[in-house]
Amino acid sequence: MARAGLDKNTVIEKAAQLANETGLEAITMKVLADSLHVQPPSLYNHIRGLDDLHNALMLYGWRHMEEQMMAAAVGVSGYEAWEAICRAFYSYATENPGVFSAMLWYNKYEDEEARRVTEDVFFICSRITASLNISEEKCSHLMRTFRAFLEGFSLLVNNNAFGHPASVEESFNLSLKVLIAGMKELEERPDMPSAASAPEIDD
Repeated sequence: MARAGLDKNTVIEKAAQLANETGLEAITMKVLADSLHVQPPSLYNHIRGLDDLHNALMLYGWRHMEEQMMAAAVGVSGYEAWEAICRAFYSYATENPGVFSAMLWYNKYEDEEARRVTEDVFFICSRITASLNISEEKCSHLMRTFRAFLEGFSLLVNNNAFGHPASVEESFNLSLKVLIAGMKELEERPDMPSAASAPEIDD
């Protein structure tokens, strides 16, 4: 018999908690069911299996990531906004290591919902770069650069891969400062021919 009050959101929230505490790879249907005090078959009323659970955690993570990035960008603009969303990304990724592991494989799930949740995050980024007069073409490359840095740095932190005693937070701050300094070189100057016009973004 299914537990009263058990729904998909409750299942995903519990799975996210477990993933962050013990690692994504440690979650099985039995482990999740035990933590919810139900029998494993009860979970199939809400999720189709472990792969479906990973997909749900991926969507869950990107939605929460977007919320934190949006909140971080409120009241700031330009490079201050860019730094704020980078710090929000890093904070979420390192505070939710299990969920972040699920988020990295969004390209595995090629459906409309997966595309929408990730595009919402990239839309925040493109809106800021447009305000900085950075072309759409350069913005695409810029996204990859910062994605590689933020995802890679976060993964190293989550796996305790930095062995040098130097402060990890200072390393992150310095790296972000260097990348933003390089980012400023991508601005289109008034006296330079524009390679591409900035994208129009409706409010």
